[in-house]
Amino acid sequence: MVVRLLLAVIALIPALVQPADARSAPLRVLIVDGVNNHDWPATTPVLKSLLEDSGRFRVDVSTSPPRGAPEADWTGWRPRFARYDVVLSNFNGGDHGLDVVQWPAAVRTDFEAYVKRGGGFVSFHAANNAFPGWLAYEEMVGLLWRPNSFGPGVTFDAAGNPVVIPADTGPNPNHPRRYDFDVAVRDRNHPITRGLPARFAVQSEQLTYGQHGPEAVIRGGALTFLTYAWCEAVQEREPMDWVRRWGKGRVYVTMLGHTWHDEPSPNLANPQFRTLLLRGTEWAATGRVTIPLQQ
Repeated sequence: MVVRLLLAVIALIPALVQPADARSAPLRVLIVDGVNNHDWPATTPVLKSLLEDSGRFRVDVSTSPPRGAPEADWTGWRPRFARYDVVLSNFNGGDHGLDVVQWPAAVRTDFEAYVKRGGGFVSFHAANNAFPGWLAYEEMVGLLWRPNSFGPGVTFDAAGNPVVIPADTGPNPNHPRRYDFDVAVRDRNHPITRGLPARFAVQSEQLTYGQHGPEAVIRGGALTFLTYAWCEAVQEREPMDWVRRWGKGRVYVTMLGHTWHDEPSPNLANPQFRTLLLRGTEWAATGRVTIPLQQ
């Protein structure tokens, strides 16, 4: 049933996506997946179709060895990040009761160098749960699924101003069951969000709260928060989308796009989600946005 619903979403995408300027050369995107507590085999094809049907991107996929694969399989997996304008991670090797899956050291080194030299990076949904202990990755993403002992958190006051929650205080990461809620656009002048309504509804989505980041990143104001949402579970406004520069690279993080096993995911067809994902990927690759609002 869920597979049929996701295939239906893929089939709808060509009609839903508003194309970018046809004169623009396609940007090269690499989606990395292979390990995730979410339903990555269902999600990656939807993301690939969404990006390619915009006319702005050409997409390849690099699927890692599975959790528990022999070391030789991991040694033979080495994505060529430098061939791409932007890398989108649909990979989550975070623990969640399982053994942590880290990329091999050579792959981590390649990825750090790629972003530092100007490559774009998109952290999709649970990708910000990944790689505990990889300091460079934690700096890139900025806010992650980490305990409050890891570092400060961020919420927003009624005017949309960031409020830093000191380390060792506030809730640890969690989320209620998926539900419908409104997302507030905090920065309506950023190229990614320009033209979006001040608020928009998302359907059957997940609202994560209690995320934490490195002290220097949070206190130093490195993150530009684009959107947030009111979380009834903790009575706080929680970040949903944000960007930052890391080295010469641009990073876009979205918490939207929850896709769980054996559950329908109408959220992936939401026009505002599609706008954010398409524009966030283009911005990470180029620093500019040509993709129109999606209908």
